[in-house]
Amino acid sequence: MEYIVELKNVSSSYLGEAYPAIRDITLMVKKGDFISIIGPNGAGKTTLLETIIGLIPIVRGKIRIFDKELQKDGILIRRKIGYVPQTFSIDEHSPFIVKDVVLMGRFGKIGMLNSPSKRDLELVNEFLQLLDIYHLKDRPIGKLSGGQQQRVLIARALAKEPELMLLDEPFSAIDPLFRKEFIKKFVEIHKKFDLTTIMVTHDLGSIPEICSKIYVMRGGRIVEELKVEEVENFRERKGVLNDLPRT
Repeated sequence: MEYIVELKNVSSSYLGEAYPAIRDITLMVKKGDFISIIGPNGAGKTTLLETIIGLIPIVRGKIRIFDKELQKDGILIRRKIGYVPQTFSIDEHSPFIVKDVVLMGRFGKIGMLNSPSKRDLELVNEFLQLLDIYHLKDRPIGKLSGGQQQRVLIARALAKEPELMLLDEPFSAIDPLFRKEFIKKFVEIHKKFDLTTIMVTHDLGSIPEICSKIYVMRGGRIVEELKVEEVENFRERKGVLNDLPRT
């Protein structure tokens, strides 16, 4: 069994904090999996993603990604990870146009001093089209809606040609009227590009049927594992995650 991500008894802590933000996390993710992490605010979901990508130091346990140790080979590992953070702040006066923002996802392969190749530009156009934002390619990103900006950042992460995608509330700014259709589109992308995906979400309705496992976090720990078909019953249970929205 090939595991892309292996966390064994991992605890991590923000610099200067006395206590770990996540504790004793064990998580095994196979190639091709689509994993969802759910839980109330402050449960440690975002911290878990930031730990996996190496933004927060491990204080206990081990992380292996692509069969390499994160603490030793973090730079090599991050080259193969696409990360879309939960919060992003884009100045409405930002001069960057959409196609250039997506092209930034190619910089790791192009090199800072080299010009993009024909293939680089073709990939940018492909992801703009797949995410239905090709018509926005020449517009400044600061002039787009929050949902459109979110799509641009997803396209930028995909342009990196990652093997692993880490998504933190990736559909939160998408108009609810189009969210289900957009989730279906992302599932198609997940399959087409043979991705392994770990997604954090508050919205139980955003969990696609392709999802292989759902983990519930509380107090910095994984406290439960669900199958997709168990989500509806889980939503109805009292006193478990009352602050998760009913969608």
